[in-house]
Amino acid sequence: GSELMSQAALEIETFVLGPLQTNTYLLRSGDASVVVDPGMGPDPLIEYLLDEQIEPDRIWLTHGHGDHIAGVDALKEAFPEIKLCCPAGETAMLADANANLSAPFGFDVTCSRADQLLETGTAQMIGQTAWQVLDTSGHTKQGVSFYCSQSSVVLTGDALFASSVGRTDIPGASMSQLISNIKDQLLVLPDDTQVLPGHGPATTIGVERRTNPFIAH
Repeated sequence: GSELMSQAALEIETFVLGPLQTNTYLLRSGDASVVVDPGMGPDPLIEYLLDEQIEPDRIWLTHGHGDHIAGVDALKEAFPEIKLCCPAGETAMLADANANLSAPFGFDVTCSRADQLLETGTAQMIGQTAWQVLDTSGHTKQGVSFYCSQSSVVLTGDALFASSVGRTDIPGASMSQLISNIKDQLLVLPDDTQVLPGHGPATTIGVERRTNPFIAH
């Protein structure tokens, strides 16, 4: 009974946006909806929202890299009430194309300031669903993941991918920090937890624990 209801309480749509094939997620529960990591070229997402008459109330960022924030201002233009929620330690990247690594890639992406800071260890609600903000820093200094135990899903940004982990050969990154957070924050989740990463296909915690070459042993 209640488990079926909690499953039904969350809908997730995936949009693969921009040249870096960023996974942008639309999370919906009841009347509430959140866009996670709006990538470059967000028109397909915005058209979908308008067609379906969905007005997202928040944007959540897993981290501040250019390919995960490039669609923020277009969303704010289309939905002026939307609130940008950014991990507390990532805000400097929003206004700085060098810090968010878009300038080195030749894109020069910046976006408006955060309306709300997301602190690790806090719970955020979308409709009836509760989400934990997990510290999965290491790809960036303060990157986070979003975990919903009711729906057995975690959005890992660029921390954990299918068979891979986030790059750490970039400013502010640390491989040891990333691997330790993946082990402490993500691999402790139930095996059947669906992993929705910032790029590439979905996977599960169990599959990654057993087969990911960066963490399996």
